[in-house]
Amino acid sequence: MPVPDIDKIIIHFDRALRTLRAGATSVRPLPGGQMGQGNLSESDKRKAAALMRVNHAGEICAQALYQGQALTARDRVVQQALKSAAIEETEHLAWTGQRINELNGKASVLNPMLYSSSFMIGAVCGLLGDKWNLGFLAETEEQVERHLESHLDRLPIADHRSRAILDQMKRDEAQHARTAVRHGAAKLPLPARHIMRAASKLMTRATYWI
Repeated sequence: MPVPDIDKIIIHFDRALRTLRAGATSVRPLPGGQMGQGNLSESDKRKAAALMRVNHAGEICAQALYQGQALTARDRVVQQALKSAAIEETEHLAWTGQRINELNGKASVLNPMLYSSSFMIGAVCGLLGDKWNLGFLAETEEQVERHLESHLDRLPIADHRSRAILDQMKRDEAQHARTAVRHGAAKLPLPARHIMRAASKLMTRATYWI
């Protein structure tokens, strides 16, 4: 029996609260968990924590995007692909949150705003049709993959634990993009891709500091 619309809204509201307020959990072990903390100076810790805060905020956005997209997606196969990707993104959220705590950092205060805006964007993408919904997913993951590559270059050399986390996240994001393409993702118009990159840069710069 299909889930009534009001029930769907309640379910997604509950997921939003869990994402923002409750600690995310991971089935897979923390990448690099067996490694030592490394010989990090206080300056290195602050830098690594800031970078992980950016990635944690990105995972908040990813959760919201997937939930919004799944809510309005029309095809059940597409809905399942989005939900499967969201599960791995939940693990990314857990990993980045744990690493922030290890580095004595703090999550971004902008997370609630980022979640709500990302959820609305995801829902709109779903309304545009599944091929554009998946196209947005593929482009998002490709941009995130490049973003993670840049953070791997910026991490302190001795921070092997953070590096292991970002490396696994990068592999997962690449797989999500391939899955979207396999399910019929359309290539987004160039102006749309430019707007997404500009929005991503704004979010990255803001969450690095707050």
